[in-house]
Amino acid sequence: MGVEVGIGARAKRLRFRRKPRVEVDADVESDIDPELARETERIEGEAHAVRENLPDEVEPGVTYRDVRVGWLARLKGVRPRRAPDSGEER
Repeated sequence: MGVEVGIGARAKRLRFRRKPRVEVDADVESDIDPELARETERIEGEAHAVRENLPDEVEPGVTYRDVRVGWLARLKGVRPRRAPDSGEER
């Protein structure tokens, strides 16, 4: 079981009037089928951003050209391991 969400944007020219304040908060809430929840040991996730022609810290008044930015998040439910012969959880 897994979910992947992504978003992207691009601009020919981009200029900031002031230095932006950026905050990312990834709060995961689970509202899944109770039977599926019993089969899932834990939820694993990752997220990352990609920038092209845009530094991590931008400067006010500077024009950045041919900018591309993207963000991708993945969540995956991990099922418990089972012993090969008995079908029991380890």
